Amino acid sequence: QVQLVESGGGSVQSGYSLRLSCAASGRSISNFHLGWFCQVPGKEREFVARVTKSSGDTYYATSVKGRFAVSRVNVKTTVYLQMNSLKPEDTAVYYCNADHISSHSQFWGQGTQVTVSS
Repeated sequence: QVQLVESGGGSVQSGYSLRLSCAASGRSISNFHLGWFCQVPGKEREFVARVTKSSGDTYYATSVKGRFAVSRVNVKTTVYLQMNSLKPEDTAVYYCNADHISSHSQFWGQGTQVTVSS
């Protein structure tokens, strides 16, 4: 089992920044890619960003590329999402995700709300 606990959500005005954190724990957590998804009511959960387990390669949704940055501190097994130049359309519940490198078993955090006002 993997446990993921997010923090750092909140309400900001357009153009401001937020940093989300996700503390990951559990057996073999080092065998998981870690990342972030977001969801708004009535829509499916969407990919935002990911950092791979070993190489630390990062991947981003087109809508956030150049504004968001994902990073992973392996010693603490914490993954961050630095969100800059926030827009109202970034408003969503953001979920931390752990994806096993071979079985692709998925684990999710409880979600943290991000609200951006114009």
